Amino acid sequence: MSLVSIGRVLVEKEVLQAFFSCDLHQCKGSCCVEGELGAPLHPHEALRLEQISEEVVRMLPEKNIRYLRRHGSVEVYQGSHYTKTIENRECVFSCIENGITWCVLENAFRQGLIEFDKPISCRLFPIRVRKKYGLDYLVYEKLPMCSFARRKGRECGIKLVDYLSRGLVELYGDDWTGGLKTFADSSSDS
Repeated sequence: MSLVSIGRVLVEKEVLQAFFSCDLHQCKGSCCVEGELGAPLHPHEALRLEQISEEVVRMLPEKNIRYLRRHGSVEVYQGSHYTKTIENRECVFSCIENGITWCVLENAFRQGLIEFDKPISCRLFPIRVRKKYGLDYLVYEKLPMCSFARRKGRECGIKLVDYLSRGLVELYGDDWTGGLKTFADSSSDS
């Protein structure tokens, strides 16, 4: 595995080279369902989700509401915060419409009901932010559930860093994201 340093962030080279564009009609939102834990959360995100408004809770399916009221929305595992999952499957903030799993938080944000979007880890998926040498380290999780997204990204010529640029800008700023894209473009030309 090879790494590059963009500012004070380490980036796996595969992040720079990958193509990606979600295809919800193919994967059915499986990233909200599959996995051992829920979405990784920053502590401030965990606090927001523990205080989620009743208006947003009412948007959830009844099963999720009952679970949320009984168990809460956030769990801590090995010192890190995650969204709770129902029976180690779907995120407590998920709902299914027309066979596709959606995020209630994202819908509430788009409707102006809350001032924050779904967790940054969800908006950056399939990139995960880890720590290495005390620095953020961006890793590309190349999971089978995203095979259609990889194919669509290649067919449409959409690089992973371009597809996820809004989340990257929110986390690291415009200048850093611009530098990442420039590096990704220059490394694909060579």
